[in-house]
Amino acid sequence: MDLLNTLVDKGLRRELPTREEALAVLATSDDELLDVVAAAGRVRRQWFGRRVKLNYLVNLKSGLCPEDCSYCSQRLGSKADILKYTWLKPDEASKAAAAGVAGGAKRVCLVASGRGPTDRDIARVSETIETIKEQNEGVEVCACLGLLSDGQAERLRAAGADAYNHNLNTSEGTYGDITTTHTYQDRVDTVTKAHDAGLSACSGLIAGMGESDEDLVDVVFALRALDPDSVPVNFLIPFEGTPLAKEWNLTPQRCLRILAMTRFVCPDVEVRLAGGREVHLRSMQPLALHLVNSIFLGDYLTSEGQAGQADLDMIADAGFEVEGAGTTTLPEHRADAIAAAGCGSAPAGAGCGSHAESACGSHAGGGCGPCGESASAAPEQAPADQARTDLVAVRRRGAGTDLAPNA
Repeated sequence: MDLLNTLVDKGLRRELPTREEALAVLATSDDELLDVVAAAGRVRRQWFGRRVKLNYLVNLKSGLCPEDCSYCSQRLGSKADILKYTWLKPDEASKAAAAGVAGGAKRVCLVASGRGPTDRDIARVSETIETIKEQNEGVEVCACLGLLSDGQAERLRAAGADAYNHNLNTSEGTYGDITTTHTYQDRVDTVTKAHDAGLSACSGLIAGMGESDEDLVDVVFALRALDPDSVPVNFLIPFEGTPLAKEWNLTPQRCLRILAMTRFVCPDVEVRLAGGREVHLRSMQPLALHLVNSIFLGDYLTSEGQAGQADLDMIADAGFEVEGAGTTTLPEHRADAIAAAGCGSAPAGAGCGSHAESACGSHAGGGCGPCGESASAAPEQAPADQARTDLVAVRRRGAGTDLAPNA
């Protein structure tokens, strides 16, 4: 296809596609899907080879958020039967982080529900960051705490944070339909604060909330303009007890097109497959590795992911390799830019991002993370428009419990 040849050429040159080209990717047919994946895969390999970066979420504070983000299981008024607990102690968070690092995670993402941190919260998280770095040599740490006030990003960076995640989630034009307790511009301002403080900025989206193709292109183009180092792509997990519980709009093919479009628009950025991959991609997850270069290992914030070993087996079976701690994630030109800004201590990372990072947290909890869900024991295939509630399992292990984590 002439379209795909054009997009590959632009991706290899880091040139922005037109909106019409991005929309055309989302409009391709199922017969063209493997051609789309192959084309976007060429761009992915140009900048990231066959490496897959593993990230691990630690939910520092779960539930009871005052924000009303419709997608979030921790939102104000949520009836979702999730874990609810207050701040983990630094040693508890470090122990949880160590499980992910032992499983191969290069980055630990610290997430907390809430509109945004108080100065006391920043002090608490700073101590946690320092403890994790002391006990886990070489690990990268991303914080995801919601909306930042002036000076807070600088304090996190001084404590050793490498990155900050805050997702845009959806287009500016539809943002008010999803959340009313803060604005789209609030999110943009927080990403800008993190970037200006020298943190590696991470910001992404949630697909599957009933948005149009135009909305998806709008948010991905807005992310390109913000120029984060990492773009997590989340797929809505329709938690029972939330306003979007009935929004089952995605198919595996639709998810792959969204990931391909994101890769074409953000060719040299760490594109992370985040919350909802087990729910919506299901057996097609290995194909997504040709489009993304980063995933979460194990469980998410308030929901379960597939077994950590299954993730590692999937990566190996698809012909990819786990990115080692000594390898720089981002292409040289992006890594050099971070180094010049004095960003964090990591070689070059992305942020954490995931299901719904919002000020209130979301899909999986707090400020950032993905919600994820269980991908164990898949029953026989249901029609594309049928809700697969069997795939949404609330997290009952790991942080905030006495049970071993999934890593």
